Amino acid sequence: MASMSGHGLNIAIHLDCADLSAMIAAYRQQAVDGFTTNPTLMAKACVPDYQAFAHQVLQAIPDLPVSFEVFADELPEMARQARTIASWGGNIFVKIPICNTRGESCIPLIRELSQEGLKLNVTAVMTLDQVGAVSEAVSPEAAAIASVFAGRIADTGRDPVPVIREAVAICEARRGRLSVLWASPREVLNAFQAEECGCHIITMTPDLLAKLDLRDKDLEEFSRETVQMFHDDALRAGYGV
Repeated sequence: MASMSGHGLNIAIHLDCADLSAMIAAYRQQAVDGFTTNPTLMAKACVPDYQAFAHQVLQAIPDLPVSFEVFADELPEMARQARTIASWGGNIFVKIPICNTRGESCIPLIRELSQEGLKLNVTAVMTLDQVGAVSEAVSPEAAAIASVFAGRIADTGRDPVPVIREAVAICEARRGRLSVLWASPREVLNAFQAEECGCHIITMTPDLLAKLDLRDKDLEEFSRETVQMFHDDALRAGYGV
């Protein structure tokens, strides 16, 4: 899935944030291929009203994928929220967690909603068994995303690259409309790792997205600029010895 955003990557980039102005700017600049958010990002951005924020986003971004997450913990209420969220726009992917807070699988709900034709983004996926379960649950006719939290896997000291590579193989063997998303990247290098793995989508925060412009930057010049930064900051602070 080649990016249409002009970064020269053979992978789609979805901006991961809840800052409406940043989302609109990225959309107008054609800097990304889609958008994701979640309740944690929205709370950190001090979003006061979930629905109002979602409708503002959809009004400004009517034609790129946007993922909004359910926040209930019981499957019946998750289902109600998912259908409501999906009704807000045709470009919505509804984020359903792989399990609830008690560790109970959401696969039955994922199967039910996918068979209804909802576009789903299954989030918080960490294991290949979970990827396999998602690939079996989603309908081949309905677009779906398996968001594998590669960054969190890496936080445990495990290499996420083999996991992503195998996840892609599992989903492509399904021959449906299931994409693999590299979630929670920690550095720009992850975008190139994801691309090499054949991953379909990667999320990037605004700060990581900005760093894509550093691709192939001359390292000697980067070294000089870093020294300049240290020098300028010391002068600004009035330091002396």
